[in-house]
Amino acid sequence: MKLTYDPRYNIAYLRLHAKTAEVETIHVSDEINVDLAPDGTVYGIELLNANIQLAREDAGQLVLQNEATGERTAVKLPIA
Repeated sequence: MKLTYDPRYNIAYLRLHAKTAEVETIHVSDEINVDLAPDGTVYGIELLNANIQLAREDAGQLVLQNEATGERTAVKLPIA
């Protein structure tokens, strides 16, 4: 899994799987697209207007939390 951000286009992409097949992009809203494989597997989620979406919560940090242990890791996102 990988979260990337392209400041040139202000787009973030959460890649859940490497694309090994053609995907269908589902337009969820003006700010979210989801890439699906023919079997329904989610390959990734694209966030448009990402600087606003990603900075709304947790002061612009990406927080990974283990729900079983409560362990948290935070990474400051490089978003202007």
